[in-house]
Amino acid sequence: MYFRIIIFGISLLLFSCARSQENKDFELIGGPCEGCEAVLEYEGELKNTDTLPEFASAENKLKITGVIYQANGTTPAKDVILYIHHTNAEGVYPTKGDEKGWAERHGYIRGWIKTDKDGRYTFYSQIPGSYPDGKNPAHIHPIILEPDGSYYYLSAYFFEGDPLLTRHHMEDPPRGSDGVVKLQENDEIKLIERDFILGKSIPGYK
Repeated sequence: MYFRIIIFGISLLLFSCARSQENKDFELIGGPCEGCEAVLEYEGELKNTDTLPEFASAENKLKITGVIYQANGTTPAKDVILYIHHTNAEGVYPTKGDEKGWAERHGYIRGWIKTDKDGRYTFYSQIPGSYPDGKNPAHIHPIILEPDGSYYYLSAYFFEGDPLLTRHHMEDPPRGSDGVVKLQENDEIKLIERDFILGKSIPGYK
């Protein structure tokens, strides 16, 4: 009987934890953001590394990595979810036709990670192309979801030396960190590194 009570107590605790996670209050901060809700569309357990669709077949493979820090700029931020999406090499957000939610707009080249105890994140993807209209530089969209439920967009990743990149495309001050990254050689895969500071230049951040 005592054993059954213990099992019941553990089950109740796990159920309560699950319910509290389901009922977490999510709050968009930092101003309007079309599509930021996509950061909430992840499924299953997240790790600090994700491989995006088409990576294996991509001609120009790309590793995207860095560290996310707490607002003090020095303490690694654990359990932060980072969502990114970007175009394919042709500058198009590709879809298969059966997408749901924000995947209809963002396409299927997208993914989510959750930072580890060192705040580190890594995505494996491909170098995106600029939009077919030739007016916008190649870029990657990042969105943050903090453990307390706050979510907001960060300044896009842009590539140093992109002839289409002008100050018009960049936010001043940049959100999270400077978004202009240098494309580095890393064996058979290109590499970009960018760290973020939670809340940096985000209006209304507490």
